[in-house]
Amino acid sequence: MVSRASLLPKASPLITPSDPGMIRHSGPSLFAGRAETGLFAPPDPEELENLRNYPLRDWLARLRTLIAQAEAGSKGYDAVQYGATIKPPASPTRLTIQQIYDWIDDTPGQPHAIGRYQFIPPTLRRLVKQAGINPRQRFTPQVQDTLADILLADAGLSPFLAGDMDRVTFMNNLAKIWAGLPNDTGKSHYHGYAGNKATMTWAHFDAQMVRIFAR
Repeated sequence: MVSRASLLPKASPLITPSDPGMIRHSGPSLFAGRAETGLFAPPDPEELENLRNYPLRDWLARLRTLIAQAEAGSKGYDAVQYGATIKPPASPTRLTIQQIYDWIDDTPGQPHAIGRYQFIPPTLRRLVKQAGINPRQRFTPQVQDTLADILLADAGLSPFLAGDMDRVTFMNNLAKIWAGLPNDTGKSHYHGYAGNKATMTWAHFDAQMVRIFAR
């Protein structure tokens, strides 16, 4: 069972793009997450509130960073899927969510994965509604992190932390949400679909998860 005390990260450098397990890629992967209902049972509001109030924030930030490296590359919160030929009118973090919706509606027929976690349109709309965020709010780093945390809860973060889900199962669940992450076969869960592929090796993914959640 994973105790809260055991989740304090050991002193170690944060993951960097030069780590040997990272596979170079031409741009952010196409986030192949969920449509309106999600791949997993949605977390209840109490679980989401618990997630927001976890006392150990560092490991959560590091987990988000690991996912972002697989999805957004160096562009981070301002990443736009590289296949989008018509870009948004400004950097994503300078736009409101509604302006992003307008860009999506005005540019059909191209990929629209956006932000640090490469949200696709139906997933973005679902998460914004689930989080109760006003679309007139800017797509800030804080908003993007909040939306990503809902997906982490969907993937089973709470049972993983409680010791009721093993690390490999949790990692495979994350790979079902973020196409840039490998599953335990070493490939993206969506390998070959719409050009998706894992952008890091399983060995790297596993080693970083062990480091982040060091016992």
